[in-house]
Amino acid sequence: MQSPTEIGLGDQLLNAAIIIVAGLVLWLVVRFVINRMVRRVRSGSDLFKKPHFKWAQPVLRTLDHKRRVQRTETIGALLRSVSGLTIAIIAIMMALQALGVDIGPILASVGIVGIAIGFGAREIIRDAFLGFFITLEDQYGIGDIIEVGDTVGVVQSVGLRITRLIDENGSIWYIRNGDIMKVGNRSQGNYVPPVAADEPTGEK
Repeated sequence: MQSPTEIGLGDQLLNAAIIIVAGLVLWLVVRFVINRMVRRVRSGSDLFKKPHFKWAQPVLRTLDHKRRVQRTETIGALLRSVSGLTIAIIAIMMALQALGVDIGPILASVGIVGIAIGFGAREIIRDAFLGFFITLEDQYGIGDIIEVGDTVGVVQSVGLRITRLIDENGSIWYIRNGDIMKVGNRSQGNYVPPVAADEPTGEK
């Protein structure tokens, strides 16, 4: 016969396994939902054009296919990463607790490590957040001609951390999103190139 201790340990292992499996299933469901939303947005679905999705309409205004694909993939990747990490942390903590492990010291250690990492990686985190909002608000996208400081070029890609553009001389510029304090988009407005002083204006 098994001792009560052995039976208790078996139950703990079973509970921990159930929690891990439930977390995996939840992650698969969340991933499926996110991927489905990304596919709908990429194909120009009317789902998000309904009145209660007005907050999303700036993201979904008429765009060329390549630009829309990039933006939806960027947002989808961020949502998958955040949801996956959150579910994994919660599932692991619950599994350890089911095994009888005191997670109080672990949470305290994780908090301290998280603060240290946060200070060390604050620039990367800032770049990622700003890149997300640049994409969400459609400040600029692939093919747009933008001005960032004294650099003018055509946007080649917009990532969560880096914006890449090419200027008129063919130079490729990699600009951290966190360094973009002000940007001018010549493609969204009615930009008129300035006339040089020595060029004829057409007036007599």
